[in-house]
Amino acid sequence: MLIAINPTHPEPRKIARAVEALEAGEVIAYPTDTVYGLGCDLMNKKAVDRLYAIKQMDRKHQLAFICPDLGDIARFAIVENQTYRILRRFLPGPYCFLLEATREVPKIVQSKRKSVGIRIPAHEVTRALARELGRPIISTTAQRAGEEPFVDPDEIDDEFKGLGLVLDGGGGGVVPTTVIDLTKSPPEIVRAGAGPTDEFE
Repeated sequence: MLIAINPTHPEPRKIARAVEALEAGEVIAYPTDTVYGLGCDLMNKKAVDRLYAIKQMDRKHQLAFICPDLGDIARFAIVENQTYRILRRFLPGPYCFLLEATREVPKIVQSKRKSVGIRIPAHEVTRALARELGRPIISTTAQRAGEEPFVDPDEIDDEFKGLGLVLDGGGGGVVPTTVIDLTKSPPEIVRAGAGPTDEFE
């Protein structure tokens, strides 16, 4: 089901409708500051299983999660002063930072190295969803393995069977987030994407 939403001033009732779907264990699609994402409630194991199934994704593929603000990160990741300074400079923005996970993070979304990917997109719809839900949203790019990300919400709705709803915020981007591993010293660029990486090179 497609629901048109204002990308800069998302209508509260539409955000509430999407959050109802997340709380019911549904997987939804939404715009971000880079590409469209597919996501579900971090704390719902069945929903995470459904997300892997809908995307036909390998279980080894690590999922990032979206927090609404910097203040929410410390519950789920170990953030030292130097790390916090980096996060404060680059977030919200088109980055995913790999950090050491705390015990609050469900095992299903941790890597073997006990790290997690954290996102705070510079996009009002995504942050409003996480804020309204009250906990992070597990997120992955709306694409098939080896293919370009889907930019058209209609195509996302057609392609990924079993979605609870698709929030249509207009056409999406095709360049995914930049992924930086902050568990390493110096930080390592895992994937160069939409955000500048000069400082980490």
